[in-house]
Amino acid sequence: MPQVAPLHLIPVGLSESPISGWLPADVKALTRELTVFIAENAKTARAFLKLVEPAVPLQEITIHTLDKRGNKPGEMREWLKPALQGQAIGLVSEAGCPAVADPGALVVAMAHEMKIPVRPHVGPSSILLSLMASGLEGQQFVFHGYAPVDSSARAKQLKQWESQSQSLKQTQILIETPYRNQAMYSTLLQSLKPTTRLCLARDLTGSRELIQTATIEQWRERQPPALDKTPCIFLFLAGR
Repeated sequence: MPQVAPLHLIPVGLSESPISGWLPADVKALTRELTVFIAENAKTARAFLKLVEPAVPLQEITIHTLDKRGNKPGEMREWLKPALQGQAIGLVSEAGCPAVADPGALVVAMAHEMKIPVRPHVGPSSILLSLMASGLEGQQFVFHGYAPVDSSARAKQLKQWESQSQSLKQTQILIETPYRNQAMYSTLLQSLKPTTRLCLARDLTGSRELIQTATIEQWRERQPPALDKTPCIFLFLAGR
């Protein structure tokens, strides 16, 4: 009976910077040998695999694509069955670490249910990189994902998170669709208290990387940074 092979969780780059700068050589070597992948997006997965330079032609690699609306358990079970026969499988996100703020978490849950070993590998996480560089509270933090799109609902939610940040001394972390970054920045400056510290982490690991932390009062006195069309993480910590 073949030994059960693992599901490898392989991080993908956050920018167009050289792969040598964000993926360890041993993780790249392991990824080159895999021929079955589960991906959030097949197109970006193929672009990643081209960087890795797989050991077999790209057209011979199977890529199962996750549905943003959710995949049926039976479908994911079928994707993972080769691992039970000894064939290792790779899971990749569109960017950053798979299964963190990512639909791949459902695949990992299924792997545990099927008693398939799960192997996480080192690579970039925009959430952790921004927290590391922010200078904000790193012992207590929460990642919210997206705030409401509606401007009034967004402002109300940010104030609630600020209150939570103050009572728990907890860093609040959120993201936004790049074309709405500027609107998010404006709402943060309008809604949060002057003493709250805000960190902007733009284009992490990329050529336009910007990581700056200042109070809301200080941000209001500055020229607004260029945030449109560039991935950005927003972090804030309320003053005491």
